Amino acid sequence: MASTAKTDVSALSYEQARDELITVVNDLEQGSSSLEESLALWERGEALAKRCEEWLIGARARLDAARSAPTD
Repeated sequence: MASTAKTDVSALSYEQARDELITVVNDLEQGSSSLEESLALWERGEALAKRCEEWLIGARARLDAARSAPTD
């Protein structure tokens, strides 16, 4: 489990979560982790993917709000 620090996922920026998710996926694809480590990586990856999705949903909401705002 390379550098999957126990940083609170909710504190990560989109880019940080995405980059760590890439690392987690690479670690899982190598298949050299124990079952316990693989499960921990999988759970971390799920949390990271959810965090990325939250950021993207928030960005979409901001764009929608900006588009629908009245222009003077």
